[in-house]
Amino acid sequence: MRIRRAPLVALACTLLLAVAALAALCMGIVSLTPIETLRALVDPARTDERAVAVVWSIRLPRIAVAALVGAALATTGVVMQALLRNPLAEPGITGVSAGAAMGAVAGITLGLSGSALWGVPLAAFAGATVVTLILQFVLQARKDLGSPTIILVGVSLSALAGALINVLIANAADDALVRSAMFWLAGDLELRNWQHAAIATVPILIGIGYFLTRIRALDALALGEQIAATSGVHVGRERTVLLLVASLVTGAAVAVSGIISFVGLVVPHAMRLVLGASHARLLPFSALGGALFMVLADTVARTAFGATVVQTGVVAALVGAPIFLFLLLRRQQS
Repeated sequence: MRIRRAPLVALACTLLLAVAALAALCMGIVSLTPIETLRALVDPARTDERAVAVVWSIRLPRIAVAALVGAALATTGVVMQALLRNPLAEPGITGVSAGAAMGAVAGITLGLSGSALWGVPLAAFAGATVVTLILQFVLQARKDLGSPTIILVGVSLSALAGALINVLIANAADDALVRSAMFWLAGDLELRNWQHAAIATVPILIGIGYFLTRIRALDALALGEQIAATSGVHVGRERTVLLLVASLVTGAAVAVSGIISFVGLVVPHAMRLVLGASHARLLPFSALGGALFMVLADTVARTAFGATVVQTGVVAALVGAPIFLFLLLRRQQS
């Protein structure tokens, strides 16, 4: 039954993503009708210059970044839940997002954002990799750890990264660097442009593409290390490579958006309820659902609160935090 649902879910998600993107292009301080927006998209030479500028220079790159970040965080959530065998695992909970933010803030306060296009993304990847390696070391050293303990390890790593971020900000050379670092930490997509989309596209698409080639291994690892090993999966190598690729994807997403939590938790669980646990369906549909979730969250953050400034990460947290609490309480009951 769930296999039959897959084409319908794919069609529904694609249509919803297209509608959400069109609505996001139309809505904002400068309101555009759907017809004006479509004309600006397909025939910009014969359309009002202001509408073309709003669509192509301001809103479309922001939507592209939102979709990329959502797809990245949702798929890394799927991968971490399989590797850690914990339904609450996602980049924000396991500390990988905080590690990436620590790297990004270090890059910003060291002046890399002004001197090199890839400076901050590489620093974010380095921070995510450090946290991932620590997590991998703990899992290798203590294979008897239960799911709650793994989550506590992630919380501890997040707290450590947060403390180091505070030290970096407190010792920044000037106020401009502090403001820039705080912008990254807020988890927002304000002023995102095509350059940010270009930075995020390559590592995120390569990472998601790699995840899609490891579907069989992820299915086996989700059932346990012993079952995976008897299925021919090299558990240690597979988990290390997958965690490193997940840190690359998370670092690329955090580098252009800051910390946005709960996307990797909410979307995979929603898709799992509809489509089942097979990663052949879960990964691509979570990528699509994550893109849709982030486009909607960013549109709400940008248009629903009037003059009040609300970051995209806040909207994602308002949705994700109650769901996280529900899942946590339900897991404890079971």
